[in-house]
Amino acid sequence: MDFKPLITLMAIVNPLACVPFFIHYTQGFSPAQRKKTIWVSSFSAFVVIAASALLGLQILEFFGISLASFQVGGGMLLLTSALSMLNAQPAEARANADEVQDAEAKAAVGASIAVVPLTIPLLTGPATMSTVVIYAEKAKTMFQLGTLVGYGVVIALATALCFSLAAPIARVLGRTGINVMTRLMGLILAALAVEVMTDGLHKLFPVLARGI
Repeated sequence: MDFKPLITLMAIVNPLACVPFFIHYTQGFSPAQRKKTIWVSSFSAFVVIAASALLGLQILEFFGISLASFQVGGGMLLLTSALSMLNAQPAEARANADEVQDAEAKAAVGASIAVVPLTIPLLTGPATMSTVVIYAEKAKTMFQLGTLVGYGVVIALATALCFSLAAPIARVLGRTGINVMTRLMGLILAALAVEVMTDGLHKLFPVLARGI
């Protein structure tokens, strides 16, 4: 297990791109509420990644979905996310209008918005889950699978760090700086998405692999 899964996950989750959303949703929070939101959202992101790594393949097997088909579909989803990032948008889908209004209502009364919409769908969503499942299949030993789960810890810590330093990051980088970083990660993610789709297509159509 190399660092490719970590690079891919870091590009998709991209907590830097979610800093403006965090600032917006928590602007009326007390320091204690903001701190709790940071840790709950970070831990929730880890849970999503760990659950996808440990249970994702079993879910595919239950529904009778081949990994090759999932790789092609997941690669297309990653490519869509990459295109969003190249337009300086978060990799995962934006929260819809109802979720935004619900989150703002919760924020107004001090309720937690850490899980929805911060963790799901802004930080971790379908693209993140499909990526973890694809790399979980490549794990040949329990150590490699444990490493993939460990990458979830790294993502959670990166999220906690970005949210904890949200104000300084926004002040130093500004919206333009965050957009540039998002576009660079989107370019990396696009290349990785093509690689995932190519691997899946080779499994579905072995004749393509022979032509290389």
